[in-house]
Order: sequence, then C-alpha cells, then structure tokens
Amino acid sequence: MATKSICLYFQVHQPTRLRLYRFFDIGKDSHYYDDFANRTILRRIAQKCYLPMNQLMLDLINKNKGKFKIAYSISGSALDQFQRFAPEVIDSFKALVATGKVELLAETYYHSLASLGSESEFRHQVAKHAAKIEEIFGVKPTAFRNTELIYSNGIGEMVYDMGYKTMLTEGARHIMGWQSPNFVYTGETQPKLKLLLRNYTLSDDIAFRFGANKATAEEYVGWLKENAKDGDVVNLFMDYETFGEHQSAETGIFDFMKALPAAVLADGTFNFATPSEVTKKYKAVSDIAVDDPISWADEERDLTAWLGNELQSEAFKKVYAMTEKLSIVNDPDLWEDFGHLQESDHFYYMCTKFFSDGEVHKYFNPYDTPYEAFINYMNVISDFQIRLDEKRAALDVKETASQELKAASKPVRKKAAKK
Repeated sequence: MATKSICLYFQVHQPTRLRLYRFFDIGKDSHYYDDFANRTILRRIAQKCYLPMNQLMLDLINKNKGKFKIAYSISGSALDQFQRFAPEVIDSFKALVATGKVELLAETYYHSLASLGSESEFRHQVAKHAAKIEEIFGVKPTAFRNTELIYSNGIGEMVYDMGYKTMLTEGARHIMGWQSPNFVYTGETQPKLKLLLRNYTLSDDIAFRFGANKATAEEYVGWLKENAKDGDVVNLFMDYETFGEHQSAETGIFDFMKALPAAVLADGTFNFATPSEVTKKYKAVSDIAVDDPISWADEERDLTAWLGNELQSEAFKKVYAMTEKLSIVNDPDLWEDFGHLQESDHFYYMCTKFFSDGEVHKYFNPYDTPYEAFINYMNVISDFQIRLDEKRAALDVKETASQELKAASKPVRKKAAKK
C-alpha cells in the first residue's frame, strides 16, 4: 500500500494586458486595456492548453476511478477573461470540480503583489477571490496559494488569520538548508499554518526541461522514487500553460501526462492527494523560518523578478501609495482598474535580468524592452491618478456643500428679551 503522496497543483492565470498608452492619452482616454490582444491570446491558449488539458484531466480521473487527484489556483483575472472570451473553459473546469477529485485554491484576485504592498488590499483581494470561486464553482477554498508562491513569516500570519490552515510555497534552497521539501512543515511564527513546499527540481523537469529530456512516465516515476526516499510527499507545482503553450504538443508532453497517473499507481510507491488532504494525512516535521519573502521565480527564488530594479520599485510604490485615497473615494470603476494595475505581470515585464533567466523573461514579455514596459505603465498610472484626484476633489466639494446646506437649514434662535 502506498505510503507516500504526490501533490500535483497547477496555476492558471492570464494577465489583463495594457494597450499602447502614450503620453498624449493621459487625461483624454481612460481605457487602458488591449482587448484584442487579451481575447486573441486567451482564445489561442484555450485551444492549445485549457480545453485539451482539462479534457485529459477529466479522462484520467475517470479512468483511474478517482485515484488521480489534482489542484488548481485560477486567478480572478483569468476567470473574468474566461467568462468574457471563452465561457467553455469555465464549463470544462466545472466538470473537473464536479468529480470531487479536484481542489480549488484561494489566491489574490488579481494575481497581485498586494501581500507586499498593502495588508488591507491583500485581505480584500483574497476575500473577493474566494467569493468568486464559490459563486462559479459552488465550493469554498480552504487552502491558499499566494501569487508566484510568495511567502514570508508575516504573510503566513495574515493567511492563517484569514482562516486558511494550508499554504503552498517554494522549497527554496537558501531557506531549506539540509532539509528536504518532501515533508509537511509549519510557519515559524504561526505553527498552526501547514506549509507545502514545491519540489522545484522535479517540477521544473516537466515545466521547463521536458522538451530537452523527453522523459517517459516510467523514467519520471524512477526520479520521483529516488528523490523521495526520505519524505512523505512530492509537491509538483507548475503553470498550467506548461501543457501546449510553453511545451508544445509536439514535444509529447500531453502523451507523457496521459501515461503518468497509471505509471505512478502501478508502481505502488505513491498515491495522489490534494493539498488539504496532504496536510491532514501527514504530520509536520519542523517549522520553516522565512524572514525575507521567497517565491518560485528564477534561480534566486526571491522577489527580484518583480521588484529587483529601480523601475519596478518606483512603479510599485506609486500604485500602492494610492490605496488610502481610493478607500476614501470608494469608486467601483477606479477599484476595478486599480485591481488590474496591480497584476504582477506588469512589474515582471520591467525586469532587467539578462543572465541565466533572461530567456524566460523574454518569452513572457510583450514589450521590446523593460523601459518601454515601465513608460507605458507609468503613463497609465498618471491618467489613473488624475481620475482619482478629480473624484476626490468632487467628493470634497460635495461634502462642503452638504455642510453649508446643513448650517443654513438650522433654525435661528432668538435671544430672550430681558425683563
């Protein structure tokens, strides 16, 4: 009987891409998005990845009689675009969730860096995302996955305080030391929060190296067994777009995935379990101390993919500096745009890394240079700031007029005559 588990989790996200927004558009045109690109790209990836992969996952769950289990985290930005441009993708995810063998995770609605920029905005987005998942799929998430697996002690405390007892993050070498990612851990400052750590070696063998290694399912099971000699669970976390988009169908990746569950189950060493099942099944072996935030990006596994240069820092500070004023104005349209402007992708496009991770950044970047990404984004931010200031000024005028009206409507009390 299998005593070890494989936890297979997929991230599903599509950014709301900005249109070419010039300096001369500021104050004149407040539509920021490239609707044509968003629709075209989403439809393409739906045909190449989401629809065929969802059908394959459904077939594998049925074929293996429920012994094959998976988890997804689908950003609110992706869900909005599915509803707008490809509702059939929503239906295919509903079919998967209906099997009872798929866990949906909570995350930030806009796949944002809010956990680093604003606690109130972070809590708002997590609550909004959970409500969206429940509205569409009828389930309430109980495990949490932050944007890009970003985690620190402080973030873990916030996540637990919001009611989540399981969280996914990266098994980064610099925080693991001699320890293995193949166990359940707890947060150092919140010992009741269970942590699942991504096995980046085995995950990246599929996500990034499959086209080169062309491993068979049986070979991969051998790698799993060798890596998890000492351990309870192998956490395989990757972008869903790995299948058909980053790794084309011609590489054989769909055939690999089709064969993997049967190969795993036939070997008998592992079963499949969802994140919440894993943290119920296995006891935590230790806590993990993460003072400075980690992520699953690049070789450093830190925040430098989004906040590693002055361009990114300037844009990040600018957008989150508006949070308090937005709360005062409380305008729905501004809140919606504010959410999309927080998407981590905008900051990723400004990355200036050109070394070992340069090709990865180039693949995901629609701009020719990081500087173009920065200028375009800051032009949008400038227009957004004008709208916000105008709304605030109008609110102040309204409040002043209201106070003057109240003062004018008060009855004038006459002084009593002296006797």
